[in-house]
Amino acid sequence: MTRSGIAAWRLLRCVLHALHGLAIVLWRFGALDAAGRQARIRWWSRKMLQTLGITLQVEGEPAPAGTRGVLLVANHISWLDVMAVHAVVPQARFVSKADVKSWPVISRLVDAAGTLYLERERKRDALRVVHAVAEALIDGQTVAVFPEGTTSDGRGLLPFHANLLQAAIAAEAQVQPVALRFSDADGPVSRAVEFIGTTTLAQSLWRTAGGERVTVRVALLPARPAAHVDRRALAQSLREAIADALGVDPGDRAAPPAAVPTPAPELAQG
Repeated sequence: MTRSGIAAWRLLRCVLHALHGLAIVLWRFGALDAAGRQARIRWWSRKMLQTLGITLQVEGEPAPAGTRGVLLVANHISWLDVMAVHAVVPQARFVSKADVKSWPVISRLVDAAGTLYLERERKRDALRVVHAVAEALIDGQTVAVFPEGTTSDGRGLLPFHANLLQAAIAAEAQVQPVALRFSDADGPVSRAVEFIGTTTLAQSLWRTAGGERVTVRVALLPARPAAHVDRRALAQSLREAIADALGVDPGDRAAPPAAVPTPAPELAQG
């Protein structure tokens, strides 16, 4: 079968799997406890990666939430990042920009995972989200954020914004850096999953589905306490830890995107 044929077959299966997930959310989620929901989220995420032909590799272990929760801090490459993290840490609640609520089908799936939404048009909404994240952490939950604020090309890291890290400091929670890396048959950094520049979601879906031997590596690095830490210093240390895990120089900045819609909030200030 040609690469185009493989991509078309994978996309057809992805649509069916997405509809299956929607059916679970609409008719089964309400009857499940937290553990049952997390099991479904893990299964659905892993199955979607598999359907796209992506192999999952995991290094490290999720930090236990304990009496205070855990803030996961990851680099951001693609819309696939959320599924990659949920395949390993299904209890994670992501912070997403509110635009995602208008996406058909996807919005219902995102809602079911307990997503926290940020409205970029409202200047003070970031403060509301920081409070919401802090409350979730104090309640012992796991929350995940992309401090780059948008996707990069995966060959380096964009600057880390420190705003949402304040929630972990205020809640005296643990912070766990997560290094994400997509590779494929063509090299250690996959071009098939890039979601930058003028790339549309439809183009990204097609390229991803046509990728050859794509692997996503999810490296869960040692967690650290956030209490009484300066948020900018914390952002810098987390960025350095992720850069080290990826084998890139923290001084090397990834290529920034150009107005590409992604699930991550764009944070204007550090």
